[in-house]
Amino acid sequence: MKVSKLLGERFKEAPKDCSIASHALMMRGGYMKYLSNGSYSLFMPAKRITRKIENIIREEMDKIDGQEVLMPVVMPASIWEESGRYTSIGSEMARFKDRSGNNMVLGMTHEEAAVHLARDTAKSYADFPFMIYQIQTKFRDEPRCRGGLIRVREFTMKDAYSFHTSQEDLEQYYDRCYKAYERIFARAGAKNVIAVKSDSGMMGGKISHEFMLLTEIGEDTLAICPDCGYKANMEAAECVVNNEAGEIAPMTKVSTPGAKTIEDVAKYLSVSDKTLCKAVVYQKNSSDEYVIVFIRGDLEVNETKLRNYLKEEIHPGMITLESGIVEGFIGPVGLPKEVKVVFDSSLKGINNLVCGANEADFHCTGLNIERDCGNIDYVDVAKIYAGAVCPVCGKPVIDISRGIEVGNIFQLGTKYTESMDMTYLDADGVARHPIMGCYGIGVGRLAASICQESHDDYGPIWPMSIAPWQVEICNLRCDDETVTAVAGNLYDELAEKGIEVLYDDRDIRPGAMFADADLFGIPVRVVVSPKTCAKGVVEVSMRDKSLKTDFSIENAAEEIANIVKAELAKYDI
Repeated sequence: MKVSKLLGERFKEAPKDCSIASHALMMRGGYMKYLSNGSYSLFMPAKRITRKIENIIREEMDKIDGQEVLMPVVMPASIWEESGRYTSIGSEMARFKDRSGNNMVLGMTHEEAAVHLARDTAKSYADFPFMIYQIQTKFRDEPRCRGGLIRVREFTMKDAYSFHTSQEDLEQYYDRCYKAYERIFARAGAKNVIAVKSDSGMMGGKISHEFMLLTEIGEDTLAICPDCGYKANMEAAECVVNNEAGEIAPMTKVSTPGAKTIEDVAKYLSVSDKTLCKAVVYQKNSSDEYVIVFIRGDLEVNETKLRNYLKEEIHPGMITLESGIVEGFIGPVGLPKEVKVVFDSSLKGINNLVCGANEADFHCTGLNIERDCGNIDYVDVAKIYAGAVCPVCGKPVIDISRGIEVGNIFQLGTKYTESMDMTYLDADGVARHPIMGCYGIGVGRLAASICQESHDDYGPIWPMSIAPWQVEICNLRCDDETVTAVAGNLYDELAEKGIEVLYDDRDIRPGAMFADADLFGIPVRVVVSPKTCAKGVVEVSMRDKSLKTDFSIENAAEEIANIVKAELAKYDI
């Protein structure tokens, strides 16, 4: 490909709203063009990158017996009504009516379509197990688009669905897919991807992992134990604390005028916030019923854990006079009976707590939950924090990091096959529901994440395995017959050897050409100029600055091809 024929421009400055490096560089480098909020058109360089990622994914999915299929983007609402998700998913799913008045949806995921495709087709236990996958467009009406391709509304995704006759078989296949994902990310050149335990969310299922590319600009917060290797998304990480029991004391009401916050109460009573029983008020979306979480004073509520425990959506509580709840002075003893109370595990084992007295300007000391509140169940609904106790090794060494989710895998169980009545006959002729797993990778997000991970101030540094081209030739004097002949011959020789070459044949200043070359981020750069030709060489350098050397004009094509092959071998996992 010649740059003079390449559609797209490169710019010195990024648009003002590009606060993330990968977004800025891919806009500046002519990889994509903004169309609307969360929607981008891709130019040729970005399309070549994503196609290579897709090919890597296909190869790895085929290795684990995947069958590539294609399911529609537009689906009838009826199959989503079967699963129950037509109403349970909120406004992020695009709904519309076709010209006949039928309710339709744009696919944001394809569990329902996968079950529809497989049911009445796989009828006997002999037809199982199998996995189907597709690389398809999705649409999610994302309210918080950011980071260019990192969080968008329309995106390309590889989604796969496996069907099994036993949990054991699912677990074995889940492990195969887990390892295939590790190979995919390694082959694509993502250097810092880890798998963490995660919350299954709207997907359902009990076991799930997210593959996170570690970066400071990541949207997800991760809990990592540096000693034993425990890793989990904060939404799923168990919060374990070490508590000091303290002396048992009688529960006593004390005056705390105006002390409504944890900080105020701790200061007024000269106690640690770790001995305070904090109240956090929510309401259920379905009924506005109050839910009060009592948690150790220094911790925060993990609302995802709370939603999962309640199996309901919630929102911050609006306390009214009629509720009987005294804002700022809430305690577990003497609350209205209709209020649902949740005790976080962080309070367990503390004999002497401070809590609200459910009376304005008063708190209670000496709260002993087991004694004063009767038989209660403790639930883990707290956010894990830096320095928390690792749930696996028990050491107080948890680190908090950030990451971008580039892939996920779920053990779905029978959530969809039961609701959509997909059955097969087992060896005894009994109808049973298959057990499912699902496995997703965002293609554009992975490309942008790798750019975020591998760049400098001047542009991306693409890994050889997914680079838009493998070699770029820079002709610094297109008006010089010798220089143009050398550059043109090298372009032809490399192409004959199967090397992907971008040839910058434009009549522009060297500085501008090099600036554009940095934005292209191509691994191998070849400079041809009057100076190099006079010496009988071409100058060859690596975009990551790991190599800079000269090759003779006669041997340049062979030497450059060898560099490309050696670089590609690094990703041959």
